[in-house]
Amino acid sequence: MELWSKLRSLDAYPKVNEDFYSRTLSGGLITIVSSLAILLLFFSEIRLYLYAATESKLTVDTSRGERLHINFDVTFPALPCSLVAIDTMDVSGEQHYDIRHDIMKKRIDHLGNVIESRKDGVGSPKIERPLQNHGGRLDHNEVYCGSCYGSEESDDQCCNSCEEVRDSYRKKGWALTNVESIDQCKREGFVQRLKDEQGEGCNIHGFVDVNKVAGNFHFAPGKSLDHAFNFLQDMLNFQPENYNISHKINKLSFGKEFPGVVNPLDGVEWKQEQTTGLTGMYQYFVKVRC
Repeated sequence: MELWSKLRSLDAYPKVNEDFYSRTLSGGLITIVSSLAILLLFFSEIRLYLYAATESKLTVDTSRGERLHINFDVTFPALPCSLVAIDTMDVSGEQHYDIRHDIMKKRIDHLGNVIESRKDGVGSPKIERPLQNHGGRLDHNEVYCGSCYGSEESDDQCCNSCEEVRDSYRKKGWALTNVESIDQCKREGFVQRLKDEQGEGCNIHGFVDVNKVAGNFHFAPGKSLDHAFNFLQDMLNFQPENYNISHKINKLSFGKEFPGVVNPLDGVEWKQEQTTGLTGMYQYFVKVRC
């Protein structure tokens, strides 16, 4: 009992007899203000606990050799997949042309629906023997040397593929306007592929890894080439009447995904109003801190 008596004597808030109570207006106001302050502090602490604060810091990157991951998803509603190439280059001199790894292309129709891959019929089409540069067909005991169709630089030059014919024309500065007449392109199915994809669009998505330096990556019709240390886009190999480069950037992000990050180009769409007799390019400039 003595222990309980000692504990009662330690009460920090001794009880006052009710006969000595005096209720005042100021006391009621203090009680209300105190209760509101307690509730405000309680909910503010709960909010700080549940929602993390984002703190931005800018530091100098001292590492070397690290790469920047660029994720993209771009739709070209009027540009066939066989004509679209993606290339990268930067101020350090690193260049990559017609990148194909880690990139997916989906053929789409004019409504934006994905076109399913066509299945070939039973059997294979009859393919004639390749044409030699002298004009005759390849015999079984001959070494193949395809014609460059007038663009050869020497009598013994051979163009054994559609790509080599196009390169030979490019070096001459000639436009390859009639691809259907090129035997190599017909045998490789290049002409048929262009016909099959006429009027189609393309959705390109994937990622590229680049150096953490100033540079650019771009989508363009034709084939990229490096001439006298200058980066050019060769469109002489393809000569349709026009290029419709209307596009929509569904997604463009840099580095690892982070919750709450706003990508400024997501959802940006541009439509080419004039569709005949027009060539050019459309550029976006983005500053990336990583």
